[in-house]
Amino acid sequence: MKQKRQLVVLAVLLMTAGVIWFFYFDRGRPIVTADAGSASQNPPLLSVENPQLHTDRLKRARETEYKSTGRNIFSLTPPPPPQQPPPTPPPDPSGVTSDPPPPPEPPKLPLKFFGYGTVPYGSARRAFFTDGEEVHVVAEGELLLNRFRILKVGNASLEFEEVSSGRRGTAILEEQGAPPS
Repeated sequence: MKQKRQLVVLAVLLMTAGVIWFFYFDRGRPIVTADAGSASQNPPLLSVENPQLHTDRLKRARETEYKSTGRNIFSLTPPPPPQQPPPTPPPDPSGVTSDPPPPPEPPKLPLKFFGYGTVPYGSARRAFFTDGEEVHVVAEGELLLNRFRILKVGNASLEFEEVSSGRRGTAILEEQGAPPS
């Protein structure tokens, strides 16, 4: 009796598997008719004016060389602005040479540099700036107020560059006084 019950269970399982197989595998097939097959055998031709190879374009493409602009394409920091030589004044017709104008004064930061720090697991030092109420934290290589690039954060001073002109300047660490008691 036990063997008959096992055979009945096996037959039911096989029939269930057959029904699932039939619905799963045979239902998704598209039905192909004779008209659909003949349409795919004659695809429309593409209209091309001149099907010949353009060997002159191939030769020009092979002869081109990559010329770098100096920017590292894998770095997120923008490239430094190009350094342009100062313009030379036109010669004076009287023959008298004038003294060159004095160099422009270094730029000043509009914010107060009051401290620095490092982040664990990071190598870039961060500088802390304030304009009274708001505090700005900027790492080396980042922009401050979209005008100044922080080049190096030292223990007592900070080197920065004005992005628009390329002029460099230094800011000294300003000590904070103790709050009044």
